[in-house]
Amino acid sequence: MRLNQYIASCGICSRREADRLIQAGEVLVNGVPAVPGMQIGGKETVSVRGKVIRPAREPVVVAWYKPVGVTCTERDPHAERTIQDAFRYPVRLTYAGRLDRDSEGLLIMTNDGKLIDAMMRAANGHEKEYYVRVRSRISDGDLHRLASGMYLKEIGRKTKPCTVKRLGDRTFSIVLTEGMNRQIRRMCAVLGHEIRFLKRVRVLNVELGAMKPGQQRRITGKELEQLYSLAFPS
Repeated sequence: MRLNQYIASCGICSRREADRLIQAGEVLVNGVPAVPGMQIGGKETVSVRGKVIRPAREPVVVAWYKPVGVTCTERDPHAERTIQDAFRYPVRLTYAGRLDRDSEGLLIMTNDGKLIDAMMRAANGHEKEYYVRVRSRISDGDLHRLASGMYLKEIGRKTKPCTVKRLGDRTFSIVLTEGMNRQIRRMCAVLGHEIRFLKRVRVLNVELGAMKPGQQRRITGKELEQLYSLAFPS
């Protein structure tokens, strides 16, 4: 299999992030620096950042309430607080989908590389629901524009149509099926609205519920079965 696929199967990161690690020289195969596109047979010794990695024997999936101020990265000298600083679990887990530093809410943590890869593919159209509060009253027209899809000049793309529901004069919920960088903040900025509070409350069938910042719970049983069913549609 391709080396990036093997790294992802070990629950280290997505295939895309694995490619970045390989290009940065942080992956060794039998003690030799790996090269992009490399194939392995499965018997090689693969290490990432000096640690030997192996595929996870048992998939572990955890719902975690990421607090504001935590950056979705494991290493960043410029980040005040990273996931590595804020999240602890007996088994090494990584995130399946990001939340920006100033946002809070549900983050799926797992050691299943295939699940990470599936959930980070925009083409799969997985639902992610957010609660948003802006500084000033938002009009019905603005909510309609959010729902219809908007062109974001900074990214050079138009967002997909989405579901938007008013919750109050300054609050609304929005369900996205894509994950552009800081998408909701950019969309609101185009309309002249500044976001005061942004929380992700659902990913596919997994809900944040009554969890508090920093809390975590393992996903098991029917909830886990449904998550996999939705993440890997037939």
